[in-house]
Amino acid sequence: MRMINAFFTLATASVAVAAQAAGSVQISFIKPENFADVRDRAYSREQNLKALVQVLTSVATPYVTEGQTLKIEVLDVDLAGEVRPGARAWDVRVLRGRADWPRITMRWSLEGAGAASRSGEAVVQDMSYLQRIPPATADTALVYERRMLDEWFRTQFAKVGAG
Repeated sequence: MRMINAFFTLATASVAVAAQAAGSVQISFIKPENFADVRDRAYSREQNLKALVQVLTSVATPYVTEGQTLKIEVLDVDLAGEVRPGARAWDVRVLRGRADWPRITMRWSLEGAGAASRSGEAVVQDMSYLQRIPPATADTALVYERRMLDEWFRTQFAKVGAG
C-alpha cells in the first residue's frame, strides 16, 4: 500500500511539474485495494492505476488555470467490462454493454488564483459506453474511462469556467 502511494505521489509530482504553467492536478487513491474492479490479467492493478493517473491528469489539466490546484481523491473504480477467466490461465476483460459500464467515484476540490474555491463528490459513469463509436484513442489503455472522464470534466468545469 505504501509503495503504491509513493509511486503515485512521484507520478503526480512529475505530471504537476510538466503542467505547472496550467496549474497543478494532484491525484490520490483512497484504499485502492478495496476498489470494485481495477485489475485484469493484461494490466495489473498498479498498471491500471498508473494509466488512470495519466488519464485524469490529461483530461483535467485544461480546466486548471495558472495558480490553481485541482485535488482529486479517487474513492472507487469499476472499469468497463468484466474480468472473466480465460483459457490457459489468462483472464480476459469482456465488454458486453450491460451492467458492466465504467464508473469512478471521486472527491475533488479546485482552489487558488483569485477564484472562489469549488469542491464536490461525483460518481462519473457511462452506462451507454458501447452504444457509441469507439473513441479515437482506441489504441491506448482505459479508452472508455478516458472518454467518460473527458466528457464529465468538460460539462462540470467548462460550463462555469475553471475559476
